[in-house]
Amino acid sequence: MIRVAQLALLLSAVSLWVASRLTWVQISSFDGLGQPRTADLTGADWSTALVPLALLVGAAAVAALAVRGWPLRVLAVLVAAASAGMGYLAISLWVTVDIAVRAARLAEVPVADLLGTQRHYGGAVATLIAAALTLFGSVLLMRSAAGAGSDAARYSRRRAAGTGESVTTMSEPMIWDALDKGSDPTQDPAHPDNKGR
Repeated sequence: MIRVAQLALLLSAVSLWVASRLTWVQISSFDGLGQPRTADLTGADWSTALVPLALLVGAAAVAALAVRGWPLRVLAVLVAAASAGMGYLAISLWVTVDIAVRAARLAEVPVADLLGTQRHYGGAVATLIAAALTLFGSVLLMRSAAGAGSDAARYSRRRAAGTGESVTTMSEPMIWDALDKGSDPTQDPAHPDNKGR
């Protein structure tokens, strides 16, 4: 499940990077001296948070390898919040009634010289796709964290039942260490079948 979440987050990061390179708004202006000019505002110009969000999501995909338990839940919540931010950036291009003043400011064109603006929705669609992938990845991370916690509890109960030890004898990190070494923490450590593989 973690691998699928990582893949979704990496695809989201790529989609955000593509969105940051696409044209979001095209502005036309005329200063009365020469020919009318057009300027393209990319996603990185129009929504400066796109590239940082791409870096955040890419870092979260890598961090998912290193964290377990409650830190993984925190990471999942952070990723879900990033997904909400992406959705806002994309939808705002559709719902903003007048983008002319902001476009003129970003293109450094006097509003008096402005002839018109045109919206291009490819970058916003790519950002929405990234938001959906990020939300999907955060759900998988949360489920993985919950599954890991229940597995650890089950191992502790089975170990306590099989060896007569207290459930608190073996902590969750100890269980994961044993699994990493190839041992079954639910079995007696002295058992010959419970050696590292």
